[in-house]
Amino acid sequence: MKPIDSLEIFKALSNEARLQILEWLKNPHDHFGPQGGVDLIEVGVCVSQISAKLNMTQSTTSQYLSVLQRVGLVHATRLGKWTYYKRDEEAIRQIGLYIQQGL
Repeated sequence: MKPIDSLEIFKALSNEARLQILEWLKNPHDHFGPQGGVDLIEVGVCVSQISAKLNMTQSTTSQYLSVLQRVGLVHATRLGKWTYYKRDEEAIRQIGLYIQQGL
């Protein structure tokens, strides 16, 4: 795992929509419907489902997800023409430890 860039992570978390995405991805079965045989836990949630739930354009949603990916909070998996996102639980655990021990 790459070192924590706390400033960039906190900037990413300061946006309500990005924070909401992370909350939804924590328990994707509670927040998203089936997606054609793709496992929500193992592979992730399709950007189109996240976009619909946010009620935002797919390009805006993709920008938000790109920020989360850049700071290491989510992973992207491309299957065909679709991109699926899931949380990086280890990175989130490390952030929690940083807050607990470093701040």
